[in-house]
Amino acid sequence: MKKKNVINLIKYYTEKNDAGFRNEAYEIAKEFDISGDYQLAEYIMSLLSDVNTFVPQGLENVSSFFGKIEANTDMLLLPDEITNDLIGVVNAIEHHIGINKFLFQGAPGTGKTEAVKQLARILNREIFMVDFSAVVDSKLGQTQKNLSMLFKEINQFVQPLKVIVLFDEIDALALDRTNQNDLREMGRATSALLKEFDRMNENVVLVATTNLYQHFDKALIRRFDSVIDFNRYSQEDILSVAEKMLDKYLDKLKLANRDIRLFRKIMKLMPQLPYPGELKNMIKTAVAFSDPNDDMDYFRRLYYAVCNEKPKDLKKLQSQKFTVREMEILVGRSKSSVARDLKEGVSDE
Repeated sequence: MKKKNVINLIKYYTEKNDAGFRNEAYEIAKEFDISGDYQLAEYIMSLLSDVNTFVPQGLENVSSFFGKIEANTDMLLLPDEITNDLIGVVNAIEHHIGINKFLFQGAPGTGKTEAVKQLARILNREIFMVDFSAVVDSKLGQTQKNLSMLFKEINQFVQPLKVIVLFDEIDALALDRTNQNDLREMGRATSALLKEFDRMNENVVLVATTNLYQHFDKALIRRFDSVIDFNRYSQEDILSVAEKMLDKYLDKLKLANRDIRLFRKIMKLMPQLPYPGELKNMIKTAVAFSDPNDDMDYFRRLYYAVCNEKPKDLKKLQSQKFTVREMEILVGRSKSSVARDLKEGVSDE
C-alpha cells in the first residue's frame, strides 16, 4: 500500500465520498493480492462485501438524514388481501425491472410500518428511515436543499440492492400543493420531492407510509409504482388477528388456559373493533398485568379495558350473553355461586 492510497482514503472519508473510499479500498486489496498477501486481500474484500458505507458502524453514524431500524422477525398478522399485495411487492422488487417506489396508506395501527420491516426481512435488505426533523427546515429554501442532499445520499448507496429507504408518515412533504391551507414553503418542498423521485436510483427500494392519503398531492401519488391500501380489515379479520395476538402473549407467559369463545365475546362488546396497533397494546397489557397465580385473570382485565368497568354485575353479564360458566371466570367465583345469585336475583357482588 502506497502513501497515495492512505491520502486518498483519508480524503474520501472526510468528503463522505462512499464510492471513492470503497474503490480505493478495492485497489488496496488488489495490490495485496498481486503481491501475494492473499489473506489480507480476502479480509479487506470481506469487510467491504456486506456494508453500505465506508464506516463500519453503518450509515446512521454518517448521515443526519437517516436512522437505521431493524427488520421484523415476528409473524405479520394481516388480512389475505393485503398479504397478497405485499407478496406482489416482493415479486416486483425481485424482478429488477425498475418498480421500486411504493406507498402504504391507511389509518394508524393498520400495520404499514411493520409490513416494511417484514419486506426487509424477506428481501434481506437493511431499512434506513428518513428523519424528517433533519429534512424539514423553516428557513426559506432550506428544505429543498436538504431534500437534494438526502437523495444524493440515497443515489450513492454502494450496495443499493441491499437497501430499503423508509419515508414513514411522509405527509409533511406530500400534502396537496393546491391546498390553500398548505404552507407555500412546503408546497415548494413537495415540488422538489417530485423531481428527486424522477431521478432516483431504481435499485434502491423506497417505501412511504401515510395516514392522510385523501390529502396527498396527486402528482406525487403518480410517482409511486404501487399504492397499497391497509384499511381493508373486516371485523372478522380483526378478530382473527386479535386471537393470534392473544395466543402469542399467552405462549410467552406459558399460560395454558385459553377460551377463544369467551375472548371473542369480550372483544365483540366493542361497537367497532380497533385496528391491530391499538388491539396489540390492549391484549398485551391485559396478559402482562394479569395475576400469575390466576390463569384467567387476563379475561377480567380485557373486559375492563373494553367496558371500562369490572365484570361484577351478573345481570349485566347475562344480558351480554355470557354463559354461567363464562360468568364464573369473569367474576372469579364458583359456577354454583353464580347460578344461585342469578336465580335469587342478586346482580352485583
